[in-house]
Amino acid sequence: MRTALQTISFLGLALTVIAPLLAWAGGISLETNKTLLVAGMVLWFGTALFWIKHDPSANA
Repeated sequence: MRTALQTISFLGLALTVIAPLLAWAGGISLETNKTLLVAGMVLWFGTALFWIKHDPSANA
């Protein structure tokens, strides 16, 4: 399950990097870029919360 969540999270991050590059190159419109950025953000924040764990003892 953790591997699936990590894969989805990293796909969301990749989407937030690739979409602006495509918009800059003229491959997609600004509106499509915005839509893809929101989708990437939702994928990242929707899945990363479940596999990134905070270890309080690491701050000691």
